[in-house]
Amino acid sequence: MNLEIANRLVGLRKENKLSQEALAEKLGISRQAVSKWERAEASPDTDNLIALAKLYHVSLDELLKIHEEENELAEEEEQATTDLVLTGESTYRDGMEERADSDRTAYTEGRRREKNDQQAADDVHIGLNGIHVRDKKGEEVHISWNGIHVHSQEDEVHIDKNGIIVNGEKVQKHLFRHGDKEEFPLGLFSIVIYIVIGVFFDLWHPGWMLFLLVPVVSSLIQAVRCRNASLFAYPCLIVFLYLYMGFIHSMWHLAGLLFLTIPLYYSLAEYFGRNRRIEEEEQEQ
Repeated sequence: MNLEIANRLVGLRKENKLSQEALAEKLGISRQAVSKWERAEASPDTDNLIALAKLYHVSLDELLKIHEEENELAEEEEQATTDLVLTGESTYRDGMEERADSDRTAYTEGRRREKNDQQAADDVHIGLNGIHVRDKKGEEVHISWNGIHVHSQEDEVHIDKNGIIVNGEKVQKHLFRHGDKEEFPLGLFSIVIYIVIGVFFDLWHPGWMLFLLVPVVSSLIQAVRCRNASLFAYPCLIVFLYLYMGFIHSMWHLAGLLFLTIPLYYSLAEYFGRNRRIEEEEQEQ
């Protein structure tokens, strides 16, 4: 599916005040399938096209948005042929063919510019090294484990372990501190990521599950520092996996078995923790 049809599907859905989840429910498909259609990563089959046209009260031609320019050009060529048969003026046909070639060239050039403009739009990269957004105006937002850095035409903001720095001036020192150690703002980081994936990818749901990873990561760091596996928020991890397998893969019943591992985890953590303490006491003696 081309990008224009994908944008057309987005526009029709919003005109009918439907969310991706609501549309998916009406069609009996997954929300991910609707999302792929609207990102031009997949195309609806014939049955779904008919269902969409019926739901939006439009024809299939209107749904697929056949270019008005192409229709007008086809009508002009047909009229030119009729005039040629009736009048025998070959020069008229030559003029129409030249005009048609010119129209095609102009249309192709316009589409090329439109494609280039789309490619020159916001550039978004999300990976293990963080989230990096750069728009066509040159403004940048970088979110990573090193902090949050914003570069705009008017301001420059840095939020990291050194505090908040706005346009070269330090507003506050050591914004994130735990005791004598500086901590990365996991909560703030998760909120920013949630907003980015919601705005750019329309993943407000199930993107909210990201917040469940805040206590998971935080407790994991604490458990490693203290060398105590019991401090790890294992139940939060299980809840996250349960919701992920349920919402994304519809495996609610199978995912429920994950909860059985919670008492097993803490039993093992206590067992190994007790053995470690015994070894440390023997070494001290």
